[in-house]
Amino acid sequence: MSQLDMSGCRKRRRGERVFKFKVFGERGYPAEFGGGGRGSFQENVRALLEYGHVESGACGPLPSWSFQLEVCRHPLLHLFLFVVEEPVELSPELRCKYCHYIGWGHHMICNKKYHFLLPSKASSGGGQYSKSNLIELQGESHTLHGVFHSNGFGHLLCINGSKTGSNLTGYQIMEFWDRLCSGLGARKVSLKDVAKKMGMDLRLLHTVASGKPWFGQWGYAFGRGTYGVNNQETYQSAIKAIQNIPLTLIAHQLGFFTSSQYEIIQNILPRYQLLSGHSLITLGDLFHFMLELKLRIPKENNVSSSHYPGIMSDASCRWSPKRVEMAIHVVVEALKRAEFQWVSRQHVRDVARVYIGDTGLLDFVLKSLGNHLVGKYFVRRCLNPVTKVLEYCLEDVSRAFPMQEPLLVKAQHKVSWAQLMKDMFYMYVNILRDDRHQNGSVFATIGVASRIILDSKYLVKEYHGEKSTTNDETNKTKIVYCAVVLINEQEQETTTTTPYHCFALRNSAIFDDLKYEVEKMFRETYLGLRNFVATSIRNMNPKGSDLVFKAVKPGSRIEFECMQELGNICEGLTTLDVACVCGAKEDDGERMVACDVCQVWQHTRCVQIPESDQVPTIFLCSACEQGILSLPCLP
Repeated sequence: MSQLDMSGCRKRRRGERVFKFKVFGERGYPAEFGGGGRGSFQENVRALLEYGHVESGACGPLPSWSFQLEVCRHPLLHLFLFVVEEPVELSPELRCKYCHYIGWGHHMICNKKYHFLLPSKASSGGGQYSKSNLIELQGESHTLHGVFHSNGFGHLLCINGSKTGSNLTGYQIMEFWDRLCSGLGARKVSLKDVAKKMGMDLRLLHTVASGKPWFGQWGYAFGRGTYGVNNQETYQSAIKAIQNIPLTLIAHQLGFFTSSQYEIIQNILPRYQLLSGHSLITLGDLFHFMLELKLRIPKENNVSSSHYPGIMSDASCRWSPKRVEMAIHVVVEALKRAEFQWVSRQHVRDVARVYIGDTGLLDFVLKSLGNHLVGKYFVRRCLNPVTKVLEYCLEDVSRAFPMQEPLLVKAQHKVSWAQLMKDMFYMYVNILRDDRHQNGSVFATIGVASRIILDSKYLVKEYHGEKSTTNDETNKTKIVYCAVVLINEQEQETTTTTPYHCFALRNSAIFDDLKYEVEKMFRETYLGLRNFVATSIRNMNPKGSDLVFKAVKPGSRIEFECMQELGNICEGLTTLDVACVCGAKEDDGERMVACDVCQVWQHTRCVQIPESDQVPTIFLCSACEQGILSLPCLP
């Protein structure tokens, strides 16, 4: 089971329902989900799939459904969401590596997984489905691929926005995914943040700028680190350290940079200080302002090198950016000579004509410059009411409105989108990611903090956790949280505890009712509990006819005991003997190599094996190597 055949989706049934992409997944659309943590995840999935189009045989023996989604009407854009149910018996991998890496390896293996996919153009033949179009369920080329276990824990495996050819932006995809997780009543969802844009790691860029990764906009936060980063306190300390680096320290580190690097940085820092309209004090302030400015500046297509994107984007402009900029400079200089007095268009044209021979270019610039900012000057143009002649005047905006709103306008015109991205990339490479960090310098702090942030790539969001729920006056129900504790029959010790599941019961429910619901839920959810019988409750000995809410308060936790069956029934992968120099004690998903003598695993990065090199066929750790070297020589 690794591919989904989409040949059956080419011809849709006439009259098949089309859903609105922008609200799909909200409560009541398309299904009335049991929100607020009351409905189980599997119940919500079943309610959703009742509205799906059954794709018979589309994924071999696996049941699959599709939903046609309308993104927009003008121009018409429809996408297909596919849901594939994967029973554990047909899964190519019994255990989930994503659960292992995020720290959920102690969870019991679930009976089912549910894949939610928005196919990419590449996998859907550019929108035209044919028999050769197959979706790789294990690939990372989809517009969206998320997977849920039947207990409500899930993983966002990949999103690919417009930069990879999708019709959706990354923001639109995440909004859709977040609605879906909330509507279905997901418990927790993890993801691995490896997103990059223009060669910059977004988890570092956005964390320095705003204290949280790009996915933090939707509530995703530190879940687990790699390379020995094993707690949130270390992560938060790194963020504070790098955000609070004073820009003055960077500006005065002359000995650290080459002369050309120092000159460029000395140009970048004052530029954004001026554009901000307020003081940028720290490194975090600088990157925060740059990212805010990026959202306000229109992105140019063919005029990325121009400082006047508004003029260059004019459809009637047939001249190169360099020639237009030269003509603008000449016109502004001509207006300066008038000493900020009103002069006629013809006068300006005649003065500029001495330097610019192309009258067509001059006419275009004079027409386009009217009421435009050029640097710190505002070029005014109006019709003289007496002479009926067009006149021009130059106004120094910096003197008229010091440090006020016009500076915000200047920020949008003085720096082009391309120039901003060039400056941001330069600061990213030479400040945040420069590997020439010197001990004791400010850059040593930046280097360590950057590495910790980059190594904190596993993020988690909790959607529906446990809540202290009391009476529901409308439905006359109360809630309890139940888990199953597995007991080792020989040692009589607790080996595994399932996550707590929410159960809504009538006020008059008895323990026999609770046991029935618990058995049904846990048998349906977990592979190791298919024969589960709820016989005993930890620290309680109620009769079956006893009222539940006379013995426990609403919102309480109840643990049912069960003797463990043979075999490993947890999601965790096979345990490796890990003892890396970075402090890691278990497999965190990064590339590793095992010593051929002691069989202890370490990260290839930590033992100085470049990422571009193959893992060596024979490897000795430093301890074993020293031990061999200390052996006496043979006579």
